[in-house]
Amino acid sequence: MSLLHVLTTATTLIPAYSKLQIRIAVSVFFFCQGICFASWASRIPDLKTSLHLSEAALGSILLGLPIGQILTMPFSGRAVTRFGSKAVLRIAAICYAIALTNIGLATKPWHLALCLFMFGVCGNLCNISVNTQGVNAEAMYGRSIMSSFHGVWSTSGFTGAILGWLMMKLNVSPYLHFCIVAAFVILLELYFIKFLLHTVTNKNASSFKTIRLPQGLLLKLGIIGFCCLSCEGCMFDWSGVYFKQVVKADGSLVSLGYAAFMIAMATGRFTGDKLAEKFSRKKMVQISGVLIFCGMMLAVLLPQLITATVGFLLVGFGVSSIVPLIFSTAAKAPNIPSGIAIATVSSIGFLGFLMGPPLIGYIAQLAGLQYSFMTIAFLGLGISFMISKVKEIG
Repeated sequence: MSLLHVLTTATTLIPAYSKLQIRIAVSVFFFCQGICFASWASRIPDLKTSLHLSEAALGSILLGLPIGQILTMPFSGRAVTRFGSKAVLRIAAICYAIALTNIGLATKPWHLALCLFMFGVCGNLCNISVNTQGVNAEAMYGRSIMSSFHGVWSTSGFTGAILGWLMMKLNVSPYLHFCIVAAFVILLELYFIKFLLHTVTNKNASSFKTIRLPQGLLLKLGIIGFCCLSCEGCMFDWSGVYFKQVVKADGSLVSLGYAAFMIAMATGRFTGDKLAEKFSRKKMVQISGVLIFCGMMLAVLLPQLITATVGFLLVGFGVSSIVPLIFSTAAKAPNIPSGIAIATVSSIGFLGFLMGPPLIGYIAQLAGLQYSFMTIAFLGLGISFMISKVKEIG
C-alpha cells in the first residue's frame, strides 16, 4: 500500500465507534507520544556523560529536536488539514517510536544532534495530529476534556521517568531501553488506530506556497505558549542535570526532580478541565505563572533535595493547564481550520522549546547552572503578564 493511498483514506465520516472508545484511543496516542519523549529525557544525563559533553555542548546539541519541530511546523498543520489527523498520525506515530531507538545508537555528538532532529520532525507531526484529534473529541463531547488528554501525556511522562530510573538501576543501555519502549508503543498504536476520528479535510490546504504570519488571538496565545514551553523544555532537558550537579542527588535520585515535575503536571491537567469551568481560564493562567515563579525560585535559592523537589512540583502545577487551554482556545478561532490554528500557536510556542534549553546551557557555562534556572522563574511572571493582554479568553 502506497504512502499516498494511506494518507488519503481520511474522510469526514460519522464516528463508527462510541465516544468512550474514541476518547480512550486518543488518550492512548497521547500516552505513547509522552512515554517516548520521557524515555529520551530520562537518559539525558547518561548520554551527556557517555559523549563527554559540557553544559554548553549539550545545550547546542539539544537544539536539534526543536529545530526539527520548528521546520516542520509550516507543513504539519496543512498536512493534517489536507489528509486528516488520523491519516497523518498512523504514519508519524510509528516513525516517532523508531526515531527514539536511533537516539540510543549515537556515538558522536553530531550523531545525537541528527537523531534529535528527526525525533523532532516526527514528534511535531504527532503533536499537531494528536491535538487535532483531541479538540475534535472535545467538540464531540460538548465540554472541556482537553486537559485530561494532556494529563495522560504527563502520566506517561512520569511512567517514562520511573522506567528510566529502573533501566539506569539495572544498567540497561539507552539503546535497549528505547527499543523496549518503541516495541510497546508500536503494538498499542497498531491496535488503537482504528478507533480514532476521521477529522474534516480540506484539499485547498495542500498548497504550501503561502505561509501567513500569525496575528491577533493566535499571536497572543503563541507568546504565552512560548513562555510555557520554554519552561517545559528546560525542565525536560535540564532537570536531571540540575539534580545531579546542583542538588548533588545520589545516582538513583537524579530523576526525582523530573518525576516530581511530571507528577504535578499530570495531576494539574486531570483537574484542569473542572477548574476551567469553575473559574475563568484567564485566572487559571495567571495563577499558573505565579506558581512557576515561586517554585523555581525555591529550587534555586534552596537547592537541597526536599526543597528542590517541592519547587519542581510547584513548577509542574504551574505549567500543567496552560498549553491545553491555549490549544483548545486556538482551535475555536473563527474561520481557521483547527489543525492550522494549533500549528500556528505551536510554531510560536516551540520557539521557546528551541531557545529555552540551549539558553540554560549557555548561561550555566557563564554563571553556573543554579543561576541559569532563574530564567525559568521570570518566564512564569511573563505568562501572568501576557494573559492580562488577552481579551478573547474568559
